[in-house]
Amino acid sequence: MSTFETIMVFGLFIFGLLAIIKGGDLFVEASAWIAKISGIPQFVIGATIVSLATTLPELMVSAIASAQGNNQMAVGNAVGSVTANTGLIMALSIIFLPHAVNLQRFAPKAIILMGSIFFLAIFSLTGKLNIVGTVGMFIIFAIFIIQNLHDAKQSVSQGQISAQDMRIAVSRRDIVRHIVYFVVGTAGIVIGSNLLVENGTLIADKIFMVDRRIISLTAVAIGTSLPELVTTVTAIAKKQSSLSIGNIMGANIIDLTLIMPVCSIICGGTLKISKSTLLIDLPFLALITLAVFIPVFRNRRFSRSQGFLAIALYAIYMMFL
Repeated sequence: MSTFETIMVFGLFIFGLLAIIKGGDLFVEASAWIAKISGIPQFVIGATIVSLATTLPELMVSAIASAQGNNQMAVGNAVGSVTANTGLIMALSIIFLPHAVNLQRFAPKAIILMGSIFFLAIFSLTGKLNIVGTVGMFIIFAIFIIQNLHDAKQSVSQGQISAQDMRIAVSRRDIVRHIVYFVVGTAGIVIGSNLLVENGTLIADKIFMVDRRIISLTAVAIGTSLPELVTTVTAIAKKQSSLSIGNIMGANIIDLTLIMPVCSIICGGTLKISKSTLLIDLPFLALITLAVFIPVFRNRRFSRSQGFLAIALYAIYMMFL
């Protein structure tokens, strides 16, 4: 590639990343506003809609990669995003805002997340995620949604939140503004995802001549995890660490139990999983997740030592790659 072509590839890659970041920001704001005016309880908004919205970049990138036959980037982005979310973003939240945990709410999501990693590994032992594994991951996703709704219902019954949030007065200007946010945000994510996949592949193949899996596990995965990072930084600034942890846990579960099976369907019911993913990426993901979560069951709190350990393990993983 010529110098000009190289600059263009990197420029489009960065532009795609910025489009995803801004598009994700607008999409999350619009989604939360739409949910709010509909009268959906705020707890449900945070546990489901915000997590789904912040994982949209990962979903689009992996889906587009699968449609283009780029299985390594599809899988690497999904698995790599979960690893980055836990070993980097969640770790930073824990370091800056260590806090006690409501084990009754934390435990079910932690178990679902750890179970998602375990079952994904089991379903992928043959080197592919077939229709049985796809259905199995969808079932875990359904359990996650049902558990969130159960939490919301329980909170209502205990009087922790009102049965239904107050509907807010809506002006025509607000409606138009948030519809524009929703449309522009969605377009930014879709266009940015295309640019990220296409130019990320070129960077891997033509410039660095490395495995596409490496690019997807690092630059692409961290890039598509930026909405979670923005949410975490905002939560740290507002001293709302539990919101950040809940959002990241929800996003991780969605990455594994929704994005992976969706990619499998796009690929015709069978998503190829490389040996490197089975022997390196998933074991490291499991190790980092266990290092962060297991002490919480005993101590009922996140401590800074867990955050530093998670970042250290993530750094070792990056060096290993």
